[in-house]
Amino acid sequence: MFTTRINDHLSIAAQPSAAEIERLGEAGFSALVNLRPEGEEGAIGTRAEKDAAAEAGLSYIFIPLTLSGLTDADVDAFRAAMARHDKGPVLAHCRTGHRALALHAIIEVIDGRMTRDQVLALGDRHGMDMTAALAFLDRRAARRPQVKGFFDPRTWSVQYVVSDPETSKCAIIDPVLDYDEKSGRTSTDNADRILAYVAHEGLTVEWILDTHPHADHLSAAHYLKSKTEAQTAIGDHVVDVQMLWKDIYNWPELRTDGSYWDRLFKPGDSFKLGSIDARVMFSPGHTLASITYVIGDAAFVHDTIFMPDSGTARTDFPGGSADVLWTSIQEILALPDETRVFTGHDYQPGGRHPRWESTVGEQKRSNAHLANINEQAFIQLRQARDRTLAMPKLILHALQVNVRGGRLPEPENNGRRYLKIPLDALEGGAW
Repeated sequence: MFTTRINDHLSIAAQPSAAEIERLGEAGFSALVNLRPEGEEGAIGTRAEKDAAAEAGLSYIFIPLTLSGLTDADVDAFRAAMARHDKGPVLAHCRTGHRALALHAIIEVIDGRMTRDQVLALGDRHGMDMTAALAFLDRRAARRPQVKGFFDPRTWSVQYVVSDPETSKCAIIDPVLDYDEKSGRTSTDNADRILAYVAHEGLTVEWILDTHPHADHLSAAHYLKSKTEAQTAIGDHVVDVQMLWKDIYNWPELRTDGSYWDRLFKPGDSFKLGSIDARVMFSPGHTLASITYVIGDAAFVHDTIFMPDSGTARTDFPGGSADVLWTSIQEILALPDETRVFTGHDYQPGGRHPRWESTVGEQKRSNAHLANINEQAFIQLRQARDRTLAMPKLILHALQVNVRGGRLPEPENNGRRYLKIPLDALEGGAW
């Protein structure tokens, strides 16, 4: 197999055979990165590559992508793969090696080790056209807003810092407060990672935004407000969720007027993120209170639409509805095709890397639950799938925190905080 050495850490290649992969360990490689989507013409498949890599004693990383659909999540995944496997050379391959070289060049420019002009020279040295890499860098630099995603593998959640490059003002959307249900421990690792990024980029936090009260993670909104003094906000239908869970928890002290947040957005409300216009869409179906934030050309849809290969969100929580979700999704898909769509979870189908950015056009063309399907078929598909799903493991823990804007329960007379778990309160979830 012919490989091209880019530096001491990275080599690139065209598609290797399984037999060639099995010999890579003998050649000194420590890891194999496959950049080819499953089913791409000429690919031998991720299962075959993973098995061959294991036979060779190599780590195997699956980062399926195309240059035309490249996102920051793909770039981040390649950077992380290279950083994790720094004990020996890594071989990255696609069909010809072009995607691997382009990713390397993009990261070098973003991280300040290479200039734009040097990208073309790198391509010339290896006989590859780098115009697609330059086009991605140009699009990335021109975006308003800039969006940085933070994936939490414990809860499959994506948190966002959304910033205006003109004013350096930013919003934090759907931050995670770390919680281990086995030990009862909490931490602020995710939130502190976000704060470190904000400080490094010289940003000022203007908003801390929830899309809805989450069922699968605790919210760090209250903690981040204590650190930044930014306004917190959520949709005004949170009061409906509060009243529902007040009854489930038998919690007479719970305020059900939304006053745990600084602002309650009504459907159609507008606001500013720095100099960028933003507005709120009411997107119920997953919950009674779900909203979508449209900030510039970016829509933050959380639990409505997932990545195209993952489909849509479940509707079997208290207050959920498949037909209502269909209507919400149609309103999102009525946005311009070029609108960037940022989802709140990614479950990594097929073992691929976490991804969270698509476009309205991509969703209409290829979403597994939406493309070429009508309303009735969607409702039947969604309800049948929901019947197979277990309840999120943190739903009863999380809601009593999240209906209070991320506030943990007050300490009791021994100084400890306690969560309350109602028994037999939720019906319908698979065990």
